[in-house]
Formats: sequence, C-alpha cells, structure tokens
Amino acid sequence: MRLGMWLFLATEILLFGGLFCGYAVYRFQFQLAFAECSRHLNLTAGTVNTLVLITSSLTVALAIHFARTNRQRAAVICLVLTILFALGFLGIKAIEYTEHFHERALPGKYYAFEAVKVPGAAMFYSLYFLMTGLHGLHVVIGMSVLAWILWRTVQGRYSSKYYTGLELGGLYWHLVDLIWIFLYPLLYLI
Repeated sequence: MRLGMWLFLATEILLFGGLFCGYAVYRFQFQLAFAECSRHLNLTAGTVNTLVLITSSLTVALAIHFARTNRQRAAVICLVLTILFALGFLGIKAIEYTEHFHERALPGKYYAFEAVKVPGAAMFYSLYFLMTGLHGLHVVIGMSVLAWILWRTVQGRYSSKYYTGLELGGLYWHLVDLIWIFLYPLLYLI
C-alpha cells in the first residue's frame, strides 16, 4: 500500500515538474513581464499562506504521532486543525483571486491589467492561475482525504497497532505543502 502511495506521489511530482519547466521556459523568454507581474502579487497573502501550510504539515505530523502513541483525542484535534488551516489557505487564495479579477489580471486573452502592459504578462497570469488552481484542487482533495481520516480516527480505527491510512494521508498532505513551497518563491519572490 505504501509503495502505491509513493508511486502516486511520484506522478504528482512529474505533473508539477512539467509545469515548473514550462514556467522556467516562459520566465526566461519574458523576464521583464514575469518580474513586473510578480511584484504585483500580494506578497503578504502568499507569505501567510506559506506559514499556514507549513503549520498544517506540523499538525498532520502530530496527528500521526498521537495516533501512534494511542492518544486518539489529540490526533483528532490535530486533524481538525489541519483541515481548518487548509480552509484558511483556500480563503486567502480566494481573496487573492478576487483582487486579480477586479484588476483584470487574468489569463490569456482576458488579460487587461493596466499596471503591467508588457509582452508576456498574460502568460504569467495564465501560468499563475494554472499552477495555483491545480494546487488549490490538490488542497481540496487533501482536505477531503483528511476529513475521511478524521472520521475514521474518531471511530478509533487508528492506534499504535495500525495507522497506515493516517500515515498515507499525511504523506499526501506533505506533498501538497511541498509543492506550495516551490510555487511561493517562483510566483511571489523572483
């Protein structure tokens, strides 16, 4: 079961690896546009989201630890916190998306952002929405998986004798966090 999960995670890494390569190619081609567009992203929101996801990784790791040491109640609390952090992440991302829609900083032919009028700006926002949207979808999937694991933890299905499901859900969640740790500097910092 663990091998299957690792293979699945490898396919996810390949998927996002392809997107990162595409980003690198267009970043090289439209250096000025990507730098200008990056400066117009909400750095505070991106930074807070990074902290939120890193903290959620800690809480899911603690949930696994508590399940392994037969502290079911603490594991449940950590899983609830993880799901709340994920909701917070999505809420902050929704605020950012709303700002982009109001500024008309949209992908492709819908791009009409007045602050950045250089070739390649529409491509930046196409990649921005593709990469962050796909990541957001993974956050929603991760939340769903963690909610199911939470329900099973409340039922007492995980303990020091068996916690594989919880561990696999935690692995997926760590991957979601890891992907964001690569997205954050690419989109917001450089």
